[in-house]
Amino acid sequence: MRFDIVTIFPGFFESIFVHGIVRRAQAEGLVEIGLHDLRAYAHDRHRTVDDRPFGGGEGMVLKPEPLAEALQALGIRAKAQRATTAKTRVILLSAQGRVLTQAVAREFAALDRVVLICGRYEGVDERINDIYCDMELSIGDYVLSGGELAAAVVVDATMRLLPGVLGNEAAGQFESSRRDRPLAARAAVAQNVEEPAVPAGTSDIEPRRLQNAGGNPRRGALSDSRMWCGLQHGKGAVKKVAFFVHKKP
Repeated sequence: MRFDIVTIFPGFFESIFVHGIVRRAQAEGLVEIGLHDLRAYAHDRHRTVDDRPFGGGEGMVLKPEPLAEALQALGIRAKAQRATTAKTRVILLSAQGRVLTQAVAREFAALDRVVLICGRYEGVDERINDIYCDMELSIGDYVLSGGELAAAVVVDATMRLLPGVLGNEAAGQFESSRRDRPLAARAAVAQNVEEPAVPAGTSDIEPRRLQNAGGNPRRGALSDSRMWCGLQHGKGAVKKVAFFVHKKP
């Protein structure tokens, strides 16, 4: 899969995409990321990419000419000229757009190419949105200085859903936008708090999804239970177990 990012700050991504899973995915040829400096498509002396809003008003707006030229250089045609079956999407990162969720990330992961336009200043000339963009996308109900942070989030959330990126296909099988249980590392005692004892008769079972842990709607767990994961040392093997600890009513 390929991501193309159009931005006035390509250097912003230099440290982000050279670490962890994103770096490995690129090294293994599973993901390609292209960074495109919008100023390269501005031809005046100062490489100007912004201008004051038509009709007046505060702030600056990204001009349509450099953006249109940048998209055309990437082989992106106007929406009306693109095949409806094309597996490429042009996304304008905007505070007023559709909110990124795990479901949206899965939609992107089914594509061959995603082109991300990083807005700046007050925004992007609306004609670019109307002519080229398939959707506007936001990563949350707040305003950022530009779309670069949002673009990095979109790349990370999407590429980890691609086959082979996580290394273990089962690792992403239970991906969710919610943390599914309270977590504990395999230390018997941490900060003078002991790990829960293994209930009698606990066998080698796989942790399962729980609903509504502790009344927290962002965490899936049984309302009357908490789950701790650890290892149980049995004869000849180390067994993975899940500890279900019932809370007091």
